[in-house]
Amino acid sequence: MQAFKTVTGVAAPMLAANLDTDVIMPKQFLKGIDRNGLDKGVFFDLRFLPDGQPNPEFVLNQPPWRESRFLVVGPNFGCGSSREHAVWGLKQLGVRALIGSSFAGIFFDNCQRNGVLLIQLSDEQIQALGQVVGQAQSATISVDLEQQKVTLQDGCSIAFEIDALRKQSLMLGLDAIGSTLQRSDQIDAFEARHLQANPWLA
Repeated sequence: MQAFKTVTGVAAPMLAANLDTDVIMPKQFLKGIDRNGLDKGVFFDLRFLPDGQPNPEFVLNQPPWRESRFLVVGPNFGCGSSREHAVWGLKQLGVRALIGSSFAGIFFDNCQRNGVLLIQLSDEQIQALGQVVGQAQSATISVDLEQQKVTLQDGCSIAFEIDALRKQSLMLGLDAIGSTLQRSDQIDAFEARHLQANPWLA
């Protein structure tokens, strides 16, 4: 996975509540046998008109939010079915972090496993941040994972909390297997002790 340390980019406001995985990645994009091309499906019914043309009213089709690296989202983002394709698609689209007040549990875990940072702030902070990044001249922000802060263009910063293990994994670019292999010496030592105590297992 791509390590996350400090990332600067445009943030797009998408503050509607309960945006579910069916909206993030519609079912017709789940048919492939690999992950390629899922960026085309992200928010498909919102991004495109029935004739296939980009919807000019959708924020991710408008400058400067076309190149968004962050989404400032409403409560319970990622609810609905457990499709991991939603996270794969967001990542392919270039989204590095989601900033919201609450996320669905399975979606939260899927983001962690795929290197997408989730930042949880209060409802009040999210509404205020959404107003700031909703203005083109102040849409660029910086997220510093090591310092655990979001910095706005005017220099103001917002601190956030994150589980220490999740933070380490994201900063090192490690998925679940990579994180486990960080403890390979401990695993080997346990196996040796266990086999010594239970030789019949060998």
